[in-house]
Amino acid sequence: MKVIVSHDIDHIAVSDHFNDLIIPKRLVRNFIELAIQTISFKEFYQRINELFSNKWQYIDEIMEFDKVNGVKSTFFIGVNNGLGLVYNLKKAAFWANRIIMSEFNIGVHGIEYHKLAGIKNEFDIFKRITGLNSFGNRIHYLRKNDQTISFLQQAGYKYDSSEYMLSDPYKIGNMWEFPLHIMDGYEIQNTKAWQSKKFDKIKDTTKNKVEQIEKLNLKYITILFHDRYFTDCYHTWKNWYEWIIDWFIQSNFQFIDYNNAIIELESE
Repeated sequence: MKVIVSHDIDHIAVSDHFNDLIIPKRLVRNFIELAIQTISFKEFYQRINELFSNKWQYIDEIMEFDKVNGVKSTFFIGVNNGLGLVYNLKKAAFWANRIIMSEFNIGVHGIEYHKLAGIKNEFDIFKRITGLNSFGNRIHYLRKNDQTISFLQQAGYKYDSSEYMLSDPYKIGNMWEFPLHIMDGYEIQNTKAWQSKKFDKIKDTTKNKVEQIEKLNLKYITILFHDRYFTDCYHTWKNWYEWIIDWFIQSNFQFIDYNNAIIELESE
């Protein structure tokens, strides 16, 4: 069994959010986590200081970590705005090309999910700003309806990873769907809007999830970790990602990206 790792880029700068409610919502979340003691006062203080740094992405940091550990990760970056994703196209183009130059794969972090024209527009914008002809998609917040997957393949995507369920990849037309199995927020927040579990419990539930996947004998394990949390400001999140990558390595799992997984699947 091989591991496919991906990172969604939801935020870039604090200043992108001066006109929405993301900052006050984060402050409320921080106070709740401090009150229920899932974070320390030091971590709370670091998060407040982070607001003044105007930095809400850790793309370079996680690329360095992944490269050192042989993780062939894929980054999904937005070219449209919605649901708290508000950075502009110039920033998206800068980071997309920086990721490409660092020899990682990139795809679209899609906003549109219910209209073919909107999905195709995001595909075309991404193609224009990156110069790529073949790439994948993940819908922001995994939103979809009965037609979303069909629309994505009609738009020209090579693959998608927006379904959250325990199953093998499957093909729709010319597009491969890679269901997402493990996501940082679901493991750490446990259906709440804040961290509700301590680290040891989070590790236990994550291991149980991997064991379920192994029992199903799936070809790949797909995991998502948001670059936003690869910082000591989110100590548990960063530790969780470092731990799970090390655990995969110690357990002799291999890392693969979506593109090479598709080569394997189509050679069977």
